Amino acid sequence: MKYRIILILIIIASIAFNKYKGIKESGPEPWTASQLLAPADLAAVINNTAAKKPMIISVGPGALIKGSLDMGPVHEKENLEKLKKQLSQLPQDANIVIYCGCCPFEHCPNIRPAFIMLNEMKFSNAHLLNLEHNIKTDWVSKGFPTQ
Repeated sequence: MKYRIILILIIIASIAFNKYKGIKESGPEPWTASQLLAPADLAAVINNTAAKKPMIISVGPGALIKGSLDMGPVHEKENLEKLKKQLSQLPQDANIVIYCGCCPFEHCPNIRPAFIMLNEMKFSNAHLLNLEHNIKTDWVSKGFPTQ
């Protein structure tokens, strides 16, 4: 009976620890829902010759979107510094769109450091391109403009 109680306590403690760990790791994202930009909306702006274009920055493995700047994967310190230098040249109200597209957001190592930096630098018009799956599925295969 004593071993059974100890086993139950261990199981409860394990469940509680895993629940706490899950909450801690999946805390709030550094962007809001209103800062997510639909791929079709960005494509429409890029295709509209009269529209004022945002600064489009790739923070992942390659700049595939037409007119975007390639910072490289910003989970690497030197690329994050490169992004910071690029951003420091812009006014805080600049219209900025970042994207990665290597994988879904929950697995992406690049979008969070980039968006945290945008917030720390107090950019008021920053957006994250809402690539739910990856750049190929959500941009290229839909025929949106590429470089």
